[in-house]
Amino acid sequence: MRRDSIFYKLFQQSPTLLFELLTHPPTNAEAYRFDSVAVKEPKFEIDGVFLPPEEERPGIVYFCEVQFQRDEQLYERVFAESSLYFYRQRNRFSDWQVVIIYPSRSIEQSDIYPHRNHLNGDQVHRIYLDALGDIRSLPIWVALMVLTTLDDEQAPQEARYLLARSQQEIPQLQNRAIIELLTTIMVYKFEDKSQREVEEMLGITLKETRVYREIKEEGREEGREAGREEGEKSLVLRQLTRRVGELSPEVRSRVESLSLEQLENLGEALLDFQGMADLEAWFNR
Repeated sequence: MRRDSIFYKLFQQSPTLLFELLTHPPTNAEAYRFDSVAVKEPKFEIDGVFLPPEEERPGIVYFCEVQFQRDEQLYERVFAESSLYFYRQRNRFSDWQVVIIYPSRSIEQSDIYPHRNHLNGDQVHRIYLDALGDIRSLPIWVALMVLTTLDDEQAPQEARYLLARSQQEIPQLQNRAIIELLTTIMVYKFEDKSQREVEEMLGITLKETRVYREIKEEGREEGREAGREEGEKSLVLRQLTRRVGELSPEVRSRVESLSLEQLENLGEALLDFQGMADLEAWFNR
């Protein structure tokens, strides 16, 4: 299960999520943006970085590592990369912090003695998801993290609970993102099932949800303002971006060249897409 990509999607949707895990978050947590950064000489890339707002210099940079498999040199790598990036960007930052997210203590590397100063200080924060408490008592975004650690018997029940809770507590746009992330988590956990089977496991059909109806109504409104076909194009392009990521100019052009009937068919089909390969397969068909 590719949990790191799921966690980074969570952070993209809600950058403040990281700081909900910390005892002493920065006062400007809501102003941080989540990103990945590259460090040259030697070249390497850090996927999980939380950057303070540009107008607040120098600020504190936070590095995040999601670790679900034992790595006996994790701390050596994380501290070396973080220190080097901080060194290269010293004029931008006043301090650096590291947050490492584990499913449990059993995954942590065994020899931590060389890093005792970092680990026993206030610069490194180790989060053990199984120690955060009952999943139903956690904030919804934190609960999604914990959902990735549950066994296959417990996960469907808790996923349905979180789905129902999100529809009551979360605004429309964020709820749409939660439904997609929750479904993605379950698809990864149950790799032998299709996304449609997972949706049935969760008791949802995206076509029947309030979110889906609101998206379609949004498209109809655009259709009334700029013509039905233009409204459908705009709707499908937005839905595709949410499902498969940013579209290249070539892909956008191919979508915009479709007839109204083809656009409507694509709008139905993309609900099962999990990546750009699915869109290419649809075009080929």
